Formats: sequence, C-alpha cells, structure tokens
Amino acid sequence: MRKVLLLLPFVFTLVAASLLPGAGSVRFPGEEQPSVTQQDEQPGNGNRQFTMVYTLIKPTEPGVRGYSGDRQHAEAGEYVSPLRAKVTDQQGNPVVGIPVIFEVVGYPSGGGDYRIDRRMVPTGESGIAETRFRLGSAGGEYQLIARIRSAADDNVQLYTLFAREPDWLLFLFVGLVGGLALFLLGMEVMSRGLLKSAGDKMRSILSSLTNNRFSAMGLGAFVTMVIQSSSATNVMLVSFVNAGLMKFRQTTGIIIGAAVGTTVTAQLIAFRLTDFALLFVAIGFALQNLTGREKISNTGEALMGFGILFFGMHIMSESMSPLRSFDPFIHLLLTLENPVLGILVGALFTAIIQSSSAFVGIMIILGMQGLISLEASIPMLFGSNLGTAVTALIASVKAGHEAKRVAVAVTLFKIFGVMLFVWWIKPFASVIEAISPVATSATDEMAMLAEVIPRQIANAHTVYNVFVALLVIPFTFYLARLVEWLIPGKREEIPEFKINYLDESMLRTPVMAISLAKKETLRMGEVVYEMVSTILPVFIYKNESVLKITGQREQKVNFLRDQINSYLLKISREGVRAERVNESFQILYTVKELELIADVVAGPVHRKADFWLANSYTFSAEGKKELEEYHAKTCRQIKRALEVFRNLDLEKAEEMKRKYKEYRTISFELVKQHYERLQQENPDTLMSSKTHLELMAMLRNINSHATNIARILLQWNEKSDMPGGGEDDASRG
Repeated sequence: MRKVLLLLPFVFTLVAASLLPGAGSVRFPGEEQPSVTQQDEQPGNGNRQFTMVYTLIKPTEPGVRGYSGDRQHAEAGEYVSPLRAKVTDQQGNPVVGIPVIFEVVGYPSGGGDYRIDRRMVPTGESGIAETRFRLGSAGGEYQLIARIRSAADDNVQLYTLFAREPDWLLFLFVGLVGGLALFLLGMEVMSRGLLKSAGDKMRSILSSLTNNRFSAMGLGAFVTMVIQSSSATNVMLVSFVNAGLMKFRQTTGIIIGAAVGTTVTAQLIAFRLTDFALLFVAIGFALQNLTGREKISNTGEALMGFGILFFGMHIMSESMSPLRSFDPFIHLLLTLENPVLGILVGALFTAIIQSSSAFVGIMIILGMQGLISLEASIPMLFGSNLGTAVTALIASVKAGHEAKRVAVAVTLFKIFGVMLFVWWIKPFASVIEAISPVATSATDEMAMLAEVIPRQIANAHTVYNVFVALLVIPFTFYLARLVEWLIPGKREEIPEFKINYLDESMLRTPVMAISLAKKETLRMGEVVYEMVSTILPVFIYKNESVLKITGQREQKVNFLRDQINSYLLKISREGVRAERVNESFQILYTVKELELIADVVAGPVHRKADFWLANSYTFSAEGKKELEEYHAKTCRQIKRALEVFRNLDLEKAEEMKRKYKEYRTISFELVKQHYERLQQENPDTLMSSKTHLELMAMLRNINSHATNIARILLQWNEKSDMPGGGEDDASRG
C-alpha cells in the first residue's frame, strides 16, 4: 500500500502534463532539460512544433546477465550495478540527448538513506542513460522508476532491487537445509502412503517375477514410481536376493526399470506445483485424519507428503533467489560445465543425501532461478545416476555374494550410461532444447533460462534414462554373465547369530535392561514375520530357495529365545518391583508365542513344502487366490501383534481380538468354498485339496498365536491372576 501511495504524485504529474498546454517535464535545480521537440518546416504547413514519440525500454546486451540492472541483489548499504534505460524512436533506433529521470518509488522501513548519484541523465550515443544507486541500510525491496517526457503513455520502466541483510548467507543456508529436509521428509511420507495404498503384496510381486526381462523392467519402473526412490528399489533387491527370495538374474530387468521410474519425480517437480504445496498438505491431512477408511487415509498420507515435498522446494527456491546476482556463485556454476567436475559433484551429493530425485529437484530449483544452464546440468544428472549405485554398494557390504552381484550390476549399468553419453553433451543438449517448450514471456536472458531450464532438465533426465534402459534391456543376459564372472560364486556358510541390544552392563538398571530385552524381542518378531511372509511363495511359485533361509531363520529365532530368556532371568536376580515383573512376564510370553509361530513354519509347513516341491501339484486359480488372501491377513495380524507389544496399545489389542474372530470366520468360509469346488471335480483342486486345507489350518494356528500376544496385554490390564489362553488360545489346539 505504501508503494501505491508513493506512486500517486507521479501519476498525477503525468496526467497534468498531458492535459495542460505547453506543460514541460519536471526540472531539478541547476539542471537543464533539453527539449524533446522538432520543427516541421515542410512547405505549405507553416512552422509548427510537435512532440516526437519515443519509447523507453530496458536494454539488453548479449552474454551479459541483467544488463539493465533490474532484479539485482546486493548487500544493504552497497552500490548495485548501474541502472540502465534506453530511449528509441518509432523505428527502434537509439536516440541521443533525451533526459531520463530516475526516481525511488518504494523502499523498506529504515531504508530511506539510499542514494541516487544522478537523478536525471541524458542518453548517450547508444541511446542509453545510466546511473548508480546505493541501497539503504535496511534489507528488503527497493523500487525505482525511469521515465521520460513523451507523447506515449507507457514510457515508464520499473526496477526492483533487493538488499540482502548482513547475515543473508546464514539465512540462505538455513533455508536450503530446512527446505531439503522438508523435501526428503515429504518424499518419505509420500512413499510410505503410496506403499500402504499399494497393499501388502509388493514383496510377493517382486519375489514372484518370471524371467521376462520386459515385464521385469516395467515392474521395476512401477515399484520405483510408488516408493519414489531408485536407491530404495536397488536396496530392496539386495535384501531380497540376500534373503533367498529372488535370484540375481531376476533382478537385472528391475534394475533397468528402476532408472526409468525415478524420472517421474523430476517431471512432477518441473511442473512448478510449489504454489499449491500447502493446499496438497491441507487436503492430505484432512483425508488422513478425518476419515476412518484405511485406503483413504493412506491416500491422504501420500498427498500430504506430496505437498510437504513441494513446500520444501518452495523454501529452497526462495532462499536461493539472492544467488541470482551473487557473482562468486555464478562463476562456480559456470565451472560445473566441465563434464568431469559436474559428474563428480552430482555423484558425491547424491551419495550423501542418498536420493537422486532430491538432487535433480535442487538442479530444477536452480533452473527456476535462471542460475544454471542445460549444459552445466547434464553432467550433474549423469553424476546423480552414478550416486544411486553407492547406496546399493553400501547395503551389500555384509550381504552374500548373490546380493553383492545386484549392487555390482547396478553400478555397471550406471557407469555404462555415463560413458555412453559423456562424449555427446552438447549434441544431447541440442536435442533436449529442440523437444522442450520454448520461452514465451521472458524479458531478459535470466528470465528466459528460468522459464525453460526446469523442463529441459526434467526432459534430459527422462530421455537419458529411457534411452539407456532401452539400449541395455536386450542384453541383460550378458550383463548378468559379466557380473557373475566378476563376482564368482562360493559356498555359503551358515551365518553366526548375535544379539544387538542385550547389554550385561545394564542389568543393574532393570528399567533399561527390560527396555533392551523388549527391543531384542521385537527384532525376534521381525525374523518370525519374515519366516511367515516368505513361506507361501514356496507353494505358489515353487521357490525352493526360501526353504534354506527359513531353516536358518528358525535357528536364529531359537538363539534369540535362549538369549532373551537368560537375560530376563538375570534381571530378576537383581530384585525388581512388581510392575517390572509383569513387564518381564509379558516379554517371556511374547517370546514363547513368537517361537511357536516359528515352529509352525519350520516344522509342519516346511515338511509340507518339501512334499509339495517333490510333486507336480498345483493350486487352482481360486485356491491360490484364497491362500494368498488369508496369508496376507495372517501377516497383518503378526504386524499388529508386534505393534501392540511395542506400544502397549490396548485399543490395537482389542482390534486384534476382533480381527481374529473375523479371520476365523473367513477361514471357515474359504474352506467351505474349497469343498464346493471339490464337487465340481476340478483336477487342480482334487490334487491340492489336502495341502490346501492343511495350509489354511496352519495359517489359522499362526493367527491364534499372534492374537495371544494381544490377549496377554489385555488380561494383565484387567489384573487377572493368570494369563491363560482363552477359548481361542493356540495352546488348546
């Protein structure tokens, strides 16, 4: 509003000048103002005077950023680069000797000590008038106008200058780091919500791949789009191969597809959705917290993460805006056009933050500010692709040789892409410029870059990854052979088991010791969950490799059981209060139930799997679907049990009891449907009937053991004398 009020006298002067005959332009004491008129002496017209029509513009100079002096940033109290205004005639030719008046029309509070060296300056031979301006001592936005007296109504140009506070570098760093933290947080929240929305079948989808390289590539792209991180996809593959859920050769197509999937994030960022970031956060929060439906809540979580991601980008973009005129930074960016340096910077930064999407997002933000060229960004894009391989290599350090092969395959794939393109950066940049939108409203070179570079960076990222993926996908077999030659196979040894949390030095502090025992029990629970979640693919997809790892996990469960029980016994010898005794008993009871679940998987289920693999039986389509559905419910019940144990959540415990009754009813209904199919004499149903029914019974038994973990918490809360199993207790059958 203050700026509008300051403009009013100037507008009034212009109006008066246009209405009053013979009115001249504003003069300043001691300054002569040349006349902007010419004599028309053509015959028959007589001598008469008229006003020429001149145009005032902001001049540009090829290769010079911000030549007019507009949109500059400088320290408060310092001079900015000269402000320049150019006067041209109707044919666009420069006009000499036209007075240009520079006036301040707005400044921040406390910035009134600014200085204009020359307020009225005649144009020179190039038609340009320039003056020097010193910012006031207050940081903020300063606005000046340049004007001339002319018959045209629009001969005014507005210049906006920004004064940086003395500690602007600190605020820039805080804004950049804080914005990056929000960006990564948003990505994590969004991927978590998308994963929940995608359901619990993500692992079974990955672990049940066929050897079709193109479907594997498509699946890799899809999974990476869901979890928003090719690094996370590669780490997941390392863990699956290490766990025996997949073979190394099944992963090559997924690795290639993951590189394609990660380009989606860059494309979304380039669409400049930052203005709507908080709207996405608000809508996502409402969907997550104001609805009782799980799917809607998960969608809301993903949407909220999407908004947080773009709000973090907005903060980074705003904090970086002063760098547009900070010469040392601009010179630094120019050096990044060196391919080797650009690749190193991209690889190092991506390896540090472990997210190529975040690094590409930062480059797009630099592009939005007009701070980086396409040719400087391309080497850093290559480097960011290399950086994603570092995470996979780190994850494979303690893994088996098969898992190490996955990390090496990722690295070789990334290196091949970079070595293929690094020699063609300029032609590649020309192709990207040709297929990307052009600037439509830019007024200078920096504005033009800010308009086109974000889309060009995103397109370069997409074209590069898609082209390399399509080039490599026909040769995945040879890639796998090369990796197997580099990492030859060796005999796997049974790993030594160890404890992570139990600390003998904490026994004299029972509260801490019990907390450590609880953490170790949760770790045991995760091992049991992996045993249950990975056993069904043996029957559905004939995945033999799972059985070996299942036996090792059962040994690990027994090892942890003995260590936890022994540790709890040592705690009891230290003399603990009654409430601590209850906590110890709850841990003991949970350990027992988890061990019983592991025994079901490693015992009857394992023996049934051996029998199943020795024969050519198969389930009917309906039977397979029923088993997968009930298996997924069983896995969710185990997860709920661990959550109840971790948080002592009574509401979740009550929910588990309700769910168990619901699941038991569902299991009986599924068995009934199975008998109905038997009457139809389906060959697959007839052959697999015994195994089908036994698996359903075993899963129902596992469900009951998991629910017992919730029952013990509820019974202790009701102060019962004995924890007893209840009518559905697995110990009763």
